[in-house]
Amino acid sequence: MNADGLAITQLTDSTRWDHNPVWSPDGRRIAFTSNRDGDYDIYVMNADGSAITQLTHNTRRDGGPAWSPDGRWIAFASERDDSGRDGDYDIYVIAAPP
Repeated sequence: MNADGLAITQLTDSTRWDHNPVWSPDGRRIAFTSNRDGDYDIYVMNADGSAITQLTHNTRRDGGPAWSPDGRWIAFASERDDSGRDGDYDIYVIAAPP
């Protein structure tokens, strides 16, 4: 939207929850949390809402994405229990798509 609050643009149109959006440092992409696949995972899309890409594929909750200053990594919280993890929330990083 414009600085005056006008010209609002909807970027996602999911029947599920899309939330916690964060802009990439260069302003070209947005990382966000969504449960559109049935559980909460991290997604990235272009700033215009196109090219939505799922980054995490976990049976537990992933959320709260945050970009590294150089835009190469995304940190997020996860209660992953895959691969022998205990299910408590911890912080992980994943490479941002090019």
